[in-house]
Amino acid sequence: MNSYKILLISFLLFCSGVFFSNNKDSAALARIHEHILIKGQSYDNLEELCKNIGHRITASPASYEAIEWGKQKLEELKLDSVWLQPITVPHWVRGDIERLDFSSKSTPLHISHCTALGGSVGTDGNVISGQVIEVKDWDELDQIDRKAIEGKVVFFNQPMNPALINTFRAYGGCAGYRVYGSIKAAEKGASAVIIRSLTLKNDENPHTGMMKYVDSIPKIPGVAISSKDAYTLSEMIKDDPKTSVKLKLSCQTLPDTISYNVIGEIKGTEKPEEVILVGGHLDSWDIGEGAHDDGAGVVQSLETIRTFQMLQIKPKHTIRCVLYMNEENGNMGGKGYAKYVKEYNEKHLLALETDRGGFSPRGFSIDGTDEQVKAIKSFQNLFDPYWIHLFQKGYGGVDIGPLKDGKVCLVGLVPDSQRYFDFHHAKSDVFENVNERELKLGAAAITSLIYLADRYW
Repeated sequence: MNSYKILLISFLLFCSGVFFSNNKDSAALARIHEHILIKGQSYDNLEELCKNIGHRITASPASYEAIEWGKQKLEELKLDSVWLQPITVPHWVRGDIERLDFSSKSTPLHISHCTALGGSVGTDGNVISGQVIEVKDWDELDQIDRKAIEGKVVFFNQPMNPALINTFRAYGGCAGYRVYGSIKAAEKGASAVIIRSLTLKNDENPHTGMMKYVDSIPKIPGVAISSKDAYTLSEMIKDDPKTSVKLKLSCQTLPDTISYNVIGEIKGTEKPEEVILVGGHLDSWDIGEGAHDDGAGVVQSLETIRTFQMLQIKPKHTIRCVLYMNEENGNMGGKGYAKYVKEYNEKHLLALETDRGGFSPRGFSIDGTDEQVKAIKSFQNLFDPYWIHLFQKGYGGVDIGPLKDGKVCLVGLVPDSQRYFDFHHAKSDVFENVNERELKLGAAAITSLIYLADRYW
């Protein structure tokens, strides 16, 4: 037999092997999708979490109920191990007073739709009142003389950019005003800060979220107002530059306490010392029900490890599900888990986080080496039947971020983001605003990627 025939036979054998492998993988992904779409429990689990427990801010009674709920769900699956990992977490309490009123020469009283920013100091039973100074960005704030701001309330009126198709980019473009606005305004002597809610929707729902302080600068209250109220306040200031506000908040920060990450795993049959992780965060802000953020991610992660069990898929590597606590206001769950991994010298191959809402999956954002990105992109054709097409280098997620060491591949599920910021950190983030089919498709997508990573890594 000449060398040409040998080469041809070798090539044909290689092609047949690839064809067989692709057929097998396609069948496996079809089986995963069929099971989750027909027999999956993610939507029912989300209803339980949202309606029986509700919002779950860290260290609240509901957060501990959610921990027990998550532990029970994992134990019901008869996994190889289920445990709680203790972590030290902050304890911020919103209180029951949140009131912000506007007044001008033509509008004696406008009661706004407002919410305290997470971590804000309260007003100690007092009312903060004063003229409101509207600014669009940091440059405009820097140009205003300190004397013009001292004792007044700064209003950061920076909308998300509607021209950006990627709404997370639009969010990132103005989230800094919420996080650092109180620090910057306090440096100029302001008495409080108002933030335009980070949403593209024009409604009366204010959106909360984390803010920060530094000990060397006075801590002043921070509050978000709805997009409609932001428009109203801006128009009032145009009509009357002396427009003033009155603010009263009863929020406070209590001493740190102990909470828990919830962890369950299936031991690998060939390489049990190597871990492939999937997870979302149990905590949420204390308005709404934390349905998209991140109840959806929690139940999708549960669905992934449940599907391995129900379909009797025996993974080569250990498949671990982590339900993190405290992503919203400290990320102590993510940091604590990374510390645990380092202390026990565990080897993680891939960590996948789902924390961008329960919308239709579009792909994956990959924070890894060029080789890891290439490896995941090699699966792309298998996802074509499910309309999943984004396989790109990018950000993994907050909870898995502390695991980054140049070796572990961090992956974030990328759903369609157009409606996410309608609900993000708002009272409208409730179970009724999550679509069952879209939620399940997301669960099937991450289960499929975990399956493929286990098979080929």
